Amino acid sequence: MRKPAKLITAASAVAAMLGALTVSAPVLAADAAVIAEGKKIVEDRRLGNCLACHMIEGADMPGTIGPPLVAMKARFPDKAKLRAQIWDATKANANSMMPPFGKHRILTEDQIDKVVEYIYTL
Repeated sequence: MRKPAKLITAASAVAAMLGALTVSAPVLAADAAVIAEGKKIVEDRRLGNCLACHMIEGADMPGTIGPPLVAMKARFPDKAKLRAQIWDATKANANSMMPPFGKHRILTEDQIDKVVEYIYTL
């Protein structure tokens, strides 16, 4: 009789741990609305103007000065590094032609966050 009781107790403990992980797990996917807003900022010639320099698949009149924005999760496994690159590319490369969107307040912090979420989907 002891073995079934131990199995039930062990199973209950595992279920409780899994339940706790599920409740405390961070949201992995950004909200679709945030991604859509980020895309608008990226494509807006008065805001992000990313298309002036970067190629994004399916975009109208993409640029060729900067690297194409493809495979961004592979290129920036740490999303914080992608955000830092957009905020001030000159920290990683002093000769970067990319404007420091955060440092020079070209975009707000909220706009940069939305751009990051969109670009991370590319």
